[in-house]
Amino acid sequence: MSVHDHLKAFHGLPVHSFHDQAENPPEPESCAWRVAAGTDESPDEWQAEFTRLLDTVDTTRVHALVVGPWGESYEFDSSPVVEALLAARDRLPALRAVFLGDITAEESEISWIPQTDVTPLLAAFPELAEFSVRGGSYLEFPAVRHTGLRRLTMQAGGLPAEVVQGVGASDLPALEHLELWLGTPEYGGDTEVGDLEPILSGTRLPRLRGLALRNSKMQDAVAAVVASAPVVDRLETLDLSLGTLTDVGAAALLSGRRLTHLKKLDLHHHYISEPLLDRIRQALEPAGVELALDRGEAYRHQAGDDAMRRYVAVSE
Repeated sequence: MSVHDHLKAFHGLPVHSFHDQAENPPEPESCAWRVAAGTDESPDEWQAEFTRLLDTVDTTRVHALVVGPWGESYEFDSSPVVEALLAARDRLPALRAVFLGDITAEESEISWIPQTDVTPLLAAFPELAEFSVRGGSYLEFPAVRHTGLRRLTMQAGGLPAEVVQGVGASDLPALEHLELWLGTPEYGGDTEVGDLEPILSGTRLPRLRGLALRNSKMQDAVAAVVASAPVVDRLETLDLSLGTLTDVGAAALLSGRRLTHLKKLDLHHHYISEPLLDRIRQALEPAGVELALDRGEAYRHQAGDDAMRRYVAVSE
């Protein structure tokens, strides 16, 4: 599976493509404005489109921006986009959400989307409440302090360990939801379970209520460390979906810290056998936990199957 559709909504707002201007354009604060360039162009086209947005929309009222392709993804990273947003910060005082890289597989495979150091955006927009980035290639996230950020999402076919370490070392006292697509080593996902310890220890991220460690080739190992993680006690939602979770990881979850306080447990796209799925249902459904256990496109796991046939949902 790959990402085939552009965002329809972001930050609780419908996404509106600035390129598709209508006779009666939406109010600036009523949508997330999407700015994109052709995938066979240079970032100059994206910057020109963004300049037109600044000149024709009252951007003092814009709450959310969605950045689509900024040109030929095999040639240009996202640094010109970051620089353009930094230069326009005074014209975007109400900006509260940014999605950097709303790019589909037809435009560029997720692991081929070249990013950059994205933390200057957090420094420039201290009121930012939601930040999402797609693409792990060249992505950098050194440790930062940001007192307003409530949601952080990083989607990748392989998330570099240094990025995960940077998130874990960051001071994000308002963060309520963290979503990391860890991916596979084949696509740069060299994160190890030890890199997750600062996130799982419970000593940081005091307001965290939703944790998603998704799309991982080492999902059983992730489940094992999550099962004993102190942070679980204060979570409302736990998401270990899109990866290669098997009976080993599912059994670890059931034998670890209590999960009956969760509002939702999401494991969809997995390789868990029916007996283990029944145990999960029996343990959590009576407590009112919403379960997402659909295998989706995952291979129907049978005992003894070669682990090489198990795959994460989004990799290339």
